[in-house]
Amino acid sequence: MLYPELFKQLESVRWDMDKDIPWNEFDASRLSDEQAYTIKMNAITEWAALPATEMFLRDNRDDSDFSAFMSIWFFEEQKHSLVLMEYLRRFRPDLVPTEEELHAVRFEFEPAPALETLMLHFCGEVRLNHWYRRAAEWHTEPVIRKIYTTLSQDEARHGGAYLRYMKRAISRFGNEAKAAFSKVGVLMASARRTAQALHPTNLHVNKSLFPRDTIQSRLPNPEWLEHWLDKQINFDAAWESKVVERILHNMSLLMDRSFKSVQELNRYRKEITASLAPAGAPLPSAA
Repeated sequence: MLYPELFKQLESVRWDMDKDIPWNEFDASRLSDEQAYTIKMNAITEWAALPATEMFLRDNRDDSDFSAFMSIWFFEEQKHSLVLMEYLRRFRPDLVPTEEELHAVRFEFEPAPALETLMLHFCGEVRLNHWYRRAAEWHTEPVIRKIYTTLSQDEARHGGAYLRYMKRAISRFGNEAKAAFSKVGVLMASARRTAQALHPTNLHVNKSLFPRDTIQSRLPNPEWLEHWLDKQINFDAAWESKVVERILHNMSLLMDRSFKSVQELNRYRKEITASLAPAGAPLPSAA
């Protein structure tokens, strides 16, 4: 089991909201209304760990090890929402999310293949680590800068934990796991080709609720994420390249094969998928 070791590792570096956040360094002159509003949107987005955990537990009923790890992930992700709300409670109480605004992002996700979902959330952690690093640079108020840096480090550790479960999946399921991981890896490393940000909170997850079946679509301002990325923290091509590089690097480690580009990973995906196809079955598309 991975859970006992991961619990010990993550417990040893867990931060304390009272002791490790320098609340007394707050400088009101360095927090704009624009910046404060983005903190509210992030707080609501982080609350979406609740429906995500419900999805993980439902779709991994046969995996008690991973389900136990969800107790760590869920606690730390909800803590992210909590610390952002605490910041607002202390310094901009007019912007604290209401319970109704938080509850709006709790809805049922349709069942999905567990391996693909695991890879999707691994990539999401990589991306969020970079988004929060950039947010820490964009903000000018010292306390929220510290908070975003702290959150970014948590997201990196979560990505590392997911990677451990991905390695375990390959040892158990072989090419089936490799095919699932490479498929999602190609998608999530191709964000520059899409109009919207590729992150679990911005993907459609319930056809019956379309178009309000993404986390972002249920925010008070559904257009917030793209504006935050493009106009505020300026998550540009250079930063996006850092995300792609991390995904490709970790795919290379997982598959024991070097991937220098998304195109190389896609060729590998086709190769692995073809190896799983029964004799006479059509080859995967060239997409």
